[in-house]
Amino acid sequence: MPALNRVQFIGRLGKDPETHHTPSGKKVCTFSLAVARRWRDSEGKAVEATDWFQIETWGRLAEICQAYLHKGRLIYVEGRLQTDRYEQDGATRYFTKVIARQMQILEPKPEEEEEEPVIEEDEPGLE
Repeated sequence: MPALNRVQFIGRLGKDPETHHTPSGKKVCTFSLAVARRWRDSEGKAVEATDWFQIETWGRLAEICQAYLHKGRLIYVEGRLQTDRYEQDGATRYFTKVIARQMQILEPKPEEEEEEPVIEEDEPGLE
């Protein structure tokens, strides 16, 4: 049976990326992404809400994210959802994150004249 697990976001980084290495030496970069939603309520007033997503990048894409991303930067991210679970205080807890496959910076730094390239990563192997 065919299956599809793909998400796309445009948003701003909530904090600077954090990088660490797995026991086998693979680089992993994580950051939060704020995605704003806007609509009009029943009285016609503009309303805005922000959804937060945890993003995880691997390998070369993790290196690029660490080097070029910082809090507040507007980016496009494409990837897949992954739900993990863990035990805490005797209860099973679940959390969903985005495993990014592609990232593009949507706004150049003021001193930049050229747009930075679209970066794609092969599907990461999880440790």
